Amino acid sequence: MTDDPAAVLEADYETIRVDRDGEGTATVTIDRPDARNALNGTVRAELTEVLEAVEDSDARVGVITGSEDCNAFVAGADVSEFRDRGMLEQRDASERPRIYETVADLQTPMVARINGHALGGGLELATACDIRIAQRGAKLGQPEINLGIIPGGGGTQRLPRLIGEGQAMKLILTGDLIDVDEAHDIGLVDEVSDPEGFDDCVSDVVTSIAEKSPVALRYAKESVRAASRMNLDNGIEYEAELFAQLFATEDKDEGIDAFFEDREPEWKGE
Repeated sequence: MTDDPAAVLEADYETIRVDRDGEGTATVTIDRPDARNALNGTVRAELTEVLEAVEDSDARVGVITGSEDCNAFVAGADVSEFRDRGMLEQRDASERPRIYETVADLQTPMVARINGHALGGGLELATACDIRIAQRGAKLGQPEINLGIIPGGGGTQRLPRLIGEGQAMKLILTGDLIDVDEAHDIGLVDEVSDPEGFDDCVSDVVTSIAEKSPVALRYAKESVRAASRMNLDNGIEYEAELFAQLFATEDKDEGIDAFFEDREPEWKGE
């Protein structure tokens, strides 16, 4: 983790922009419009550094989005890096944690602001986030099969957990792209908005999260994530343990006091 997260978030990057709103939200924009925001080595490295700093900062929620200039959230991995790469080189490149695991393992809640096409590695990046909000006009899909490969950033694992095995098979085996309304119908995205209301839609969700106790947000995210990794009995036991641990926090006392005093809580994150 970084020693000075504020300095990292304020630094200049080649492919990333960071904006903070002062209300607990950090928005990370992938900015490679000439390559439709495709994920290359530089994007992955810079995104990893920035997200680790978001985790160390006072941000209560993070947003990942794409630059507005190319109708893409992330159009996929940078395929130009694949052509001359052999099996052993790809094994090295696939060593974990990659950017997908980095995003998924963050304690900070992460929202994918899908403002354009999310394809291949772009969709895998979005599914590593906790909530996905998509703008109409975007397309989503895992088209790797059309290149003679398969999703390699968690697509064959996270998609079935989100949308079921059959729907995941359909997307992965056909390589077809779907619009955001179909993606919403199958549970791939959580909110859909027309372009004119998109920013308000994202803001409503993000602001609602940012208003909550930071420690409760971390525990809630961890408990929900555990549901896909544990059987039901173990998951319920784990939830009960996390619930009990929150009773040792100042935020629990503050939240209950604010409820009885009919006021907004002042969270300390402790």
